[in-house]
Amino acid sequence: MSDDAAGSSSAEKGLEGAQHGVASFDTDEKSPLRMLQHFLHNYPTAIPFIVLIIGILIFSVAAGSKFFAPFNLSLVLQQVTIIGVLGIAQTLVVLTAGIDLSVGAIMILSSIVMGRLAVVVGVPVPIAFAAGLLTGTLCGLINGILVALVRLPPFIVTLGTWSIYGALVIFVSRSETIRSQDIAAAAPFLQLLGTIIKLGGGAVITYGAVLMIILAFLVWYMLARTAFGRHVYAVGDDPEAARLAGINTKATLIGVYTLAGLICAIAGWVTIGRIGAVSPLAGQNANLDAITAVVIGGTSLFGGRGSIVGTLVGALIVGVFRNGLALAGVDVLWQEFTVGILIILAVTIDQWIRKVSA
Repeated sequence: MSDDAAGSSSAEKGLEGAQHGVASFDTDEKSPLRMLQHFLHNYPTAIPFIVLIIGILIFSVAAGSKFFAPFNLSLVLQQVTIIGVLGIAQTLVVLTAGIDLSVGAIMILSSIVMGRLAVVVGVPVPIAFAAGLLTGTLCGLINGILVALVRLPPFIVTLGTWSIYGALVIFVSRSETIRSQDIAAAAPFLQLLGTIIKLGGGAVITYGAVLMIILAFLVWYMLARTAFGRHVYAVGDDPEAARLAGINTKATLIGVYTLAGLICAIAGWVTIGRIGAVSPLAGQNANLDAITAVVIGGTSLFGGRGSIVGTLVGALIVGVFRNGLALAGVDVLWQEFTVGILIILAVTIDQWIRKVSA
């Protein structure tokens, strides 16, 4: 017998008793909790929607029929208009894994520039309005340059500019409030967004709320349907990978902060319409409220995940909880306590969801 024949015979004997079935791999059966984790990771906006529904159900019992009154529901929408617009600006920044502590100061500074130029100085209203928008845009551009080109941490940059813009608020306004009557006489256009539209049944809505919804749609479309929007998510998810993929990360960051500044200036216009006057004390907690809406709305503080829709729902959650607790007779102290708990829970859930990709 040849060596080849002997080797073949030996090999056949060695295969006797071997398994002849097709190879298969064990599948990891996911527990219901693990499935929920994956679902929330894929659809982060579901979380704020669930919280909003739970809040509505709770206060429909705690506050009674007063909560569902058409006027009260429309009042909640009016109350969150400023937070919603600022939240849109903050969402853009947080999506890049940054933070902007100066959004409230930019909003107030822009409104003061509009008001003082139009009412005190006597500049034509269109020019004064444009100057206010330009002020917010310039403030955002400065933030973007310091973050993208100088490469300073966003928290430190905006903490510093928050103080700088806050000082400019006092300097430009001279710590004076421009009264509603004076604005109505010299520049009624600045109060336009406070105009009420009656919807029937006691429900009303302001032009400011309508503008918030339109602005949210435009920014949503930009993030979801344009190359710039995809670049924003990519930079927030992994800036180095985005750079290697050919994305100009520096230009993207500068664009994001600049656009956020412009939206803050629009929020300044909304503020004038909401309160009727121009005050350096308006919206003192607006930056914290905006961050609250963004976090509760499901946008990750680590960047790369979140949506404008979630932010608006987050703003509504804050409005619903504060309104419902007030109607139920709960002290303001405990209203803020509840909002603080919501923030901690939102960040905890975000950390848990991120473990899916770990």
